[in-house]
Amino acid sequence: MSPAKRSATETVRSSDGTTIAFERAGSGPALILVDGAFCSRTMGPSVALADQLARHFTVFIYDRRGRGESGDTAPYAVAREIEDLGALITAAGGSALVCGISSGAGLALEAANHGLAIAKLALYEAPFIVDATRAPLPADYEAKIAEAIAADRRGDVIKLFMTKGVGLSSILVLLMRMMPSWSTMKKVAHTVAYDAAIVSEHERGQPLPADRWTSVTMPTLVIDGSKSPAWMRNAMSALAGVLPAAKHRTLAGQTHMINAKVLAPVLVEFFTPREGSVG
Repeated sequence: MSPAKRSATETVRSSDGTTIAFERAGSGPALILVDGAFCSRTMGPSVALADQLARHFTVFIYDRRGRGESGDTAPYAVAREIEDLGALITAAGGSALVCGISSGAGLALEAANHGLAIAKLALYEAPFIVDATRAPLPADYEAKIAEAIAADRRGDVIKLFMTKGVGLSSILVLLMRMMPSWSTMKKVAHTVAYDAAIVSEHERGQPLPADRWTSVTMPTLVIDGSKSPAWMRNAMSALAGVLPAAKHRTLAGQTHMINAKVLAPVLVEFFTPREGSVG
C-alpha cells in the first residue's frame, strides 16, 4: 500500500499562543491521532497508521508541543496540551474522533474528561500501573527527570524513562544508544517530563479510581496487545471497567509497538457508524 498523500504542514494557535504543526490526509470524518513519548509526525506509529486510515477518514497527525515544528511555551501544564488538542479539533471542524497511543492515550483520556468535542475515543495501552505485576514508578521519578533536563543531560532522561518508566534493562538501553533513533530522541527528551505529568499519577501500583473520568461518556474502545506485559494488559482491563461507556479489546500477537495494519481495521470498525445508528 502506497503512503497516503498528506497536506503541506499547517498550523493552529493554541489558547496560550503556542503554534501547533499538523498535517492531514484522506477524506471523511475527522480522526486525530495522539502520539506518545518521543513521537511526532516523523517518528512513531501515527505515520503508518495515517496511511492505513486515510481511505476512511480525514486523518490528522500533529507534533505535540515541544516536538517537531510545534512551539513550546513555558511553563508546561497538562491543561495546555489539552488546549492544543482542542485547537486541532476546531481546525477539524469542531468535533473529531480521537485515537491516543501510549502516553498519548493518557492525554486523549484527559482531554475527553475535560469536555472536548470528541465523538468517539480509542485508547491503545496507556502506560498505567494498577497492581503488583510490576514495580510502580519511584516516588522521585519526576524529580529525577526534571533534574536531568535542567542539567541538559538528555541521554540520562532517556535512560530514566526507558528503565524506570518502561521497565527495560540497562543493558538494552545501552544498546539503544548505538541506534540512529537515539539522537532523534535526545532532541525531544525534555518532553518526557510532559508525558510523566500526564500519566505518572496512575503509575503507582494502585487501583484506578472509579470516579476519575466520569465525563468520558462518549463510546470508548480500550485496546491492548496479547503479547504486552501483564501489568499493561491488566491496566487496560481496569481502565475499561471504570469508564462509563467503554469496551475492552485485546489484539492477538500485538505488543506495545503496535502494527498499524493490525490496529487500523479495528479502528475503522469502531469509528465507522453502523447502518441505522446515530454517530
